[in-house]
Amino acid sequence: MTPRSGRLGVGIIGSGKVGPVLGAALAGAGHAIIGISASDQESIDRVEAILPGVPILEIPELVECSELVVLAIPESQLKSMVEGLAKVGAWQAGQLVLHTVAGLGVGVLAAATSAGAIPLALHPALAFTGTSVDLQRLRESYCAVTAPGPVLTIAQALAVEIGAEPLVVAEEDRAAYGESIATATSFSTAIVGQALGLLDGIGVEAPGAVLASLIRSTVDNALNAAAGPMIELPELDRDDFPGSEQSRLED
Repeated sequence: MTPRSGRLGVGIIGSGKVGPVLGAALAGAGHAIIGISASDQESIDRVEAILPGVPILEIPELVECSELVVLAIPESQLKSMVEGLAKVGAWQAGQLVLHTVAGLGVGVLAAATSAGAIPLALHPALAFTGTSVDLQRLRESYCAVTAPGPVLTIAQALAVEIGAEPLVVAEEDRAAYGESIATATSFSTAIVGQALGLLDGIGVEAPGAVLASLIRSTVDNALNAAAGPMIELPELDRDDFPGSEQSRLED
């Protein structure tokens, strides 16, 4: 299956918070979204809001029609989904197969790879909301990329096309990367929830609004500290610059 002019026909399996947003990002990069799977009304509503006009198709049909299959499904479902589609001969030689699970590399796609598909693992380091807000946030995010050497550039290019900065993570390091993501997500959620609960318990109205600036600035400070000390520049007098307003007046 050969992509035409670098543009791909994309099928998305999974209509939670991640799949439709990635579909919208890929569509914005010029790829054609062939269809997406959806199993309940909430998912259908999300698809209609983020990917209006994109058909909802059955999974085997999506795989048959797509040059790139995006598996935006939970880790617990990924291996069985890939192997189940392999058993019915759904995977095609030369087809790109991409999953979005943080802690797994391309090994989990072995059943598709055995059928000739090209495995890619991309995980945007972002807490998705499932709304168009995520499209902007992707432009400020990194995306963990894992793929066999010959096709690593394809995975990196897809990360760039969804708006993120690619971060190459080796297959053997994906578990540690996934643990880092899980730690940051669960710890942040738990601590913020506990703080909000304490303020709510003493009758503070809108505790989220009260703590928002504090929480954001604390996280920013922690990230800046991890990046290393900032370099303080010496104070310079305006006269030190020949082109300054004061120099021009004195000339």
